[in-house]
Amino acid sequence: MIQLQQSTHPSTDVKVLYDEAFPLAERRPWPAQLRLLAERKLQLVELRKEGQFAGFVFYWSLPSFSFIEYIAIAPAARGGGAGTYVMQLMADKLGPIVLEVEPPDTEQAIRRIHFYERLGYQTFPDPYEQPPHHPGHGGLPLRLMYLHLPTDLQFKDIKQTLYKEVYQVT
Repeated sequence: MIQLQQSTHPSTDVKVLYDEAFPLAERRPWPAQLRLLAERKLQLVELRKEGQFAGFVFYWSLPSFSFIEYIAIAPAARGGGAGTYVMQLMADKLGPIVLEVEPPDTEQAIRRIHFYERLGYQTFPDPYEQPPHHPGHGGLPLRLMYLHLPTDLQFKDIKQTLYKEVYQVT
């Protein structure tokens, strides 16, 4: 079974998997990631399976919801429902959740969206663009998915919160 371990100092395994699992355009520069962890704005949960590194979740605890920014399962820990189990544990831990996914333009993106839908997530129909993490890069067209949001929380409010708190743009 996978265990969640809150951490403020990511292991080398986290950095390696972070670089492997996410393309440059989707990931924040590592020094900025470390700064946000040190400032306790960004939270990290390292995943362990039988004492071995099994992946990570980076998330933000925001006023009305939590934002899962990055989740990755280590190759050796994949299969057997590991991702489903971790996402269910995170839902129990965090309550209302928002996350970003690629538009359904590739088979892999469609599979990822269906994975979240099987867990009860819904997709906002509104267009959304992730602000760039790197100078000279454009915004990244993505979709927002959500779980257990209060009915009065609107897409525009979520987008505004993400832009202000996570991406520090207005």
